[in-house]
Amino acid sequence: MGEVRVPATARYGAQTQRAVENFPISDLRFPRRFIEALALVKWAAATVNQELGLLAPNLAEAIAQAALEVATGQHDAHFPLDIFQTGSGTSTNMNANEVIASLASERLGMRVHPNDHVNMGQSSNDAIPTAIHVSACLAMTHDLLPALRHLHSTIQTKAASVAHVVKTGRTHLMDAMPITLAQELTGWAWQIAHGIERIESALPRLTKLAQGGTAVGTGINAHPEFAARFAARLAERTGLPFQPNDSFFESLSSQDAIVELSGQVKTVAVSLMKIANDLRWMNSGPQAGLAEIRLQDLQPGSSIMPGKVNPVIPEAMAMVCAQVIGNDTTITIAGQSGNFQLNVMLPVIAYNILQSLTTMANAVRLLADKAIANFTVNEERLSAQVGRNPILVTALNPVIGYELGAKIAKRAYAEDRTVKEVALEMTSLSAEELDRLLDPRALTEGGIRQS
Repeated sequence: MGEVRVPATARYGAQTQRAVENFPISDLRFPRRFIEALALVKWAAATVNQELGLLAPNLAEAIAQAALEVATGQHDAHFPLDIFQTGSGTSTNMNANEVIASLASERLGMRVHPNDHVNMGQSSNDAIPTAIHVSACLAMTHDLLPALRHLHSTIQTKAASVAHVVKTGRTHLMDAMPITLAQELTGWAWQIAHGIERIESALPRLTKLAQGGTAVGTGINAHPEFAARFAARLAERTGLPFQPNDSFFESLSSQDAIVELSGQVKTVAVSLMKIANDLRWMNSGPQAGLAEIRLQDLQPGSSIMPGKVNPVIPEAMAMVCAQVIGNDTTITIAGQSGNFQLNVMLPVIAYNILQSLTTMANAVRLLADKAIANFTVNEERLSAQVGRNPILVTALNPVIGYELGAKIAKRAYAEDRTVKEVALEMTSLSAEELDRLLDPRALTEGGIRQS
């Protein structure tokens, strides 16, 4: 293809440089987790090829050490390629091969070949899908799931601290029967608990790896024992139960496991959007809104209105959720691009799933620590709202019937009086009976279970 000029300081070679010149499309690059995973693929492959007697020990050791340096982020500057490139990710696979070969050559004092040595027993067509699965597993288990568990614990702790607070429930954004603030938060906790279960349920499919399928799924140029040994090595190093996929033809031609994971993450994003918006509504005010809680003041909220403070953490969380939902659409479309024996939108799948996992993890921790853990409750306002809530008349339905209850509620609202005051005039119930029937705390009993 002719000569190509590679920067003298670059660790990569001609194939990477051609891709740099061919794809000046965006400023999007493969995330750190992906580079880590791809380097671990190269480490495991070199180790296994040595075990199988296919790669000389000195070559294998040099490649393995170089790959581990790449995995820990020491050479990220030498991975310059755009996400929007060849759909197999071949450019990025060769980028890794060239960087690792360069590092290994320097270590050995002899040339290590990027294809013959670093890429031995592999193809971009199985290495990139494997790196996608491995990176998603790492991001899920080390980033997102711990963050969600932290959020779940934070919500539970906060719920326990506000268990005594009774507030007005709302349906259709209109006053409804009272609930405790703890009951409201427990609903959030269950959403997160179920979200954790959903994401964990995707792990068995994610740990099935394409490595060993090579070009089209037949395993051409890979040792018959390569796939099993590779998965075992990777499992040993990461602590994750990796194993060869049941069908390499499936794992090369589709990304169904990532589509599944993305869908589960999207569901969690929907839950988090609901929680973030609840916090924003409850914090609205301080005078003209609900003003049920006050979020921590973190920064000025306006360049023109002094003293204004905005719910910045819930807003950031909501934007992350919107991004995750959009990423899922991209992954869904890309997942359909398995043409015959290869999916040809692998880079964009990798980028979007990792962005979803890592940005959600970061935002979830902020939501827990800077919004939920430390909000304060306007108990006096909540108590006053509950006491004047005309919907409390619902508790009298079994005694006085729906029709009379509706008249009492409408009159109480119109005259800005309590239900008890109006009911004393319109029913034969005594003050003591009304106090018992209309006790807001008693009306909240039931409907709560620890998540």
